[in-house]
Amino acid sequence: MDWLVQWWDGVELWVVQLPVAVQFPVVMIVVLPACLGVARLIDRVVDWRAKNPASAPELENENESEKVNA
Repeated sequence: MDWLVQWWDGVELWVVQLPVAVQFPVVMIVVLPACLGVARLIDRVVDWRAKNPASAPELENENESEKVNA
């Protein structure tokens, strides 16, 4: 895992040292597609969970007396 942290530090340092006119396009070319991909993944997972309620964990049914006492 240390190699990933070192790689990320190197990429971050490289981006920070670029001129702002170059930073913006580089970040937008990388960050925009990454955010779009994560958003689509989240959307698909939520849709899948909504269509498959049997796959959701079962909730404990509370007795009415427990609800009144609480």
